[in-house]
Amino acid sequence: MQGRLTVLGWHNVESSWCFPLPPGGARGLRRQLLALRGAARVVPLTEALDVLAAGGSPSPRTVALTFDDGYRDNLRLAVPLLEELELPATFFLVPGLLSREVRAWWEVAGWAFARCRRATLSWRGATYDLRTPEQRRHAYGQVSERLKGCDRRGRDAAVGELVSTLRPEGDPGDRDMFLDWDGAREIVGRGFAVGSHSAYHAILSRETPADQERDLRRSRDELEERLQTPATVLAYPNGTARDYNGHTLAAAAAAGHRHALTTVDGRNGPATPPLQLRRYVVTPVTGRSPARALARRLLSRARRAAGRPARP
Repeated sequence: MQGRLTVLGWHNVESSWCFPLPPGGARGLRRQLLALRGAARVVPLTEALDVLAAGGSPSPRTVALTFDDGYRDNLRLAVPLLEELELPATFFLVPGLLSREVRAWWEVAGWAFARCRRATLSWRGATYDLRTPEQRRHAYGQVSERLKGCDRRGRDAAVGELVSTLRPEGDPGDRDMFLDWDGAREIVGRGFAVGSHSAYHAILSRETPADQERDLRRSRDELEERLQTPATVLAYPNGTARDYNGHTLAAAAAAGHRHALTTVDGRNGPATPPLQLRRYVVTPVTGRSPARALARRLLSRARRAAGRPARP
């Protein structure tokens, strides 16, 4: 029986300005990982990708686990859970964030809206109501989608403009949210794989072809040199079908990447384009999360294949 590779991707474990979560993210992640361990064959990502590259199909119920962006709670919370459950995972890191060369614009903008001191915002031809937390969250979602249409330098300038206009209270604490190089080395030293998530977390399709190639070459070279480990797999920032293009695929190949992950839903087989692999983005929430739902489906299939009744 041939299978397909399912790749799951998390970001943060605890709540952040951009990715607010209810309390108990670590508990939710633990439940998800326990369910997956019981229902699936969780393998290192590169092992499964090598099977696909050779033209083969993964064994049934094969799953690989990934974490994007290098949130510090990945090391503090996710890594101990993965170690306890003996599950492999790949962490996609951004050298510019590790070096504090760039800031996580999505978190800075999320903070600016959450802590703003204005009742309304007029920005680039649109007006947003900011009187309630729900309205601020809605406005942030709309503005962040517009920001994703900018190139990196234009986006950074726009976020600075927003912060100045919104006059938020306090400090976003975004630099403390993310790993530095020492934290990245600890992840590698504890036996986990890393991959490139671009050098600056630019949305690559918004950059020039030359900038895309420089970015991806730099990211892979710097990760491998400073962490002394392969970083052969790429995960496109944001990763929707709008966030990479033909120039991105060429730049990924030029940087030596044989495989790259998107955030387009779906599973992967031998015919899946290796630089456009599918991935499900999940959050570490309790209850009926996509990861736990997937685990239940996999477990049900396994029981049917073994001739045992599926649990309700």
